[in-house]
Amino acid sequence: MALEPAQQTKPARGRSPERRRAILDAADRVIQRDGPDAPMSAIAAEAGISKPILYRHFGDKGGLYRSLAERHVDPLIERIRSELHGRETLRLRARATVGAYLQMIGRNLNLYRFLMDRATSEDPKTRGDVGMMVRRLGEELAGMLVAEGHIPDPLRAQIAAHAVVGMVQAAGEWWLDHPEVPEEVVVDGLTDSVVGAIAQGGGPPG
Repeated sequence: MALEPAQQTKPARGRSPERRRAILDAADRVIQRDGPDAPMSAIAAEAGISKPILYRHFGDKGGLYRSLAERHVDPLIERIRSELHGRETLRLRARATVGAYLQMIGRNLNLYRFLMDRATSEDPKTRGDVGMMVRRLGEELAGMLVAEGHIPDPLRAQIAAHAVVGMVQAAGEWWLDHPEVPEEVVVDGLTDSVVGAIAQGGGPPG
């Protein structure tokens, strides 16, 4: 899913940042080549090390998962954030944001499946980290909706923003399972749904 490697956090003492990056590069190659169920042994072999040495660099398998999530999910969120604030009208921004998200997950399907399905199911900390990134995006969208007057009430803005984020994520998952559907069709439908949800969120209470 991401696409551009992010800056890694400071490693434990005695661990070479360059070596960790090389291992993460190897993990990227193996996952993209072999799919989201690629074994740790294949990643270690690609990096030219043993599994125990691989785990030594990251603490355990979960540590590797979290490093990969940081490497790929953070740039994805940053790309979405830049599109969210980069256009003149709400519809143009919604379309650009949805398009960027679908493009990035579609072009990096195996990495997306590895992080969002396997890593989050096997490691609760990874699930928490990814969930927090998504929630931060919802919080930022809510703030934008209030600041620009689309949904003046902060509580309603929070509800609408998190609903929109969840809707786009769920629709993206559906699209990955239906590659026969043109990307443009999904972008059009999601753009209408996002703009409509925000318009409804800004209406008077029922």
